[in-house]
Amino acid sequence: MRKDPTTAKLTEYEIERNKKLSKVRYIVEQYFGLSHLHDGAKRAMFTDITKNKFDGWYYQAAFNIARGLKILRVATV
Repeated sequence: MRKDPTTAKLTEYEIERNKKLSKVRYIVEQYFGLSHLHDGAKRAMFTDITKNKFDGWYYQAAFNIARGLKILRVATV
């Protein structure tokens, strides 16, 4: 994303680009914010990078499954 500098304004293209990026970025960052809030994901659990990657994948999978179930419940009601 581009920031608006003090010496020049953003072009229309840059503004539209920022809007598109922010929609994707929000979805990606939502997982990290919620895992920090609810799961206590402040620090890594393991000292090995590989184990931490798998741990993160499992948390993401559980998050996506729970979110998918919520979406399906809303869609069927």
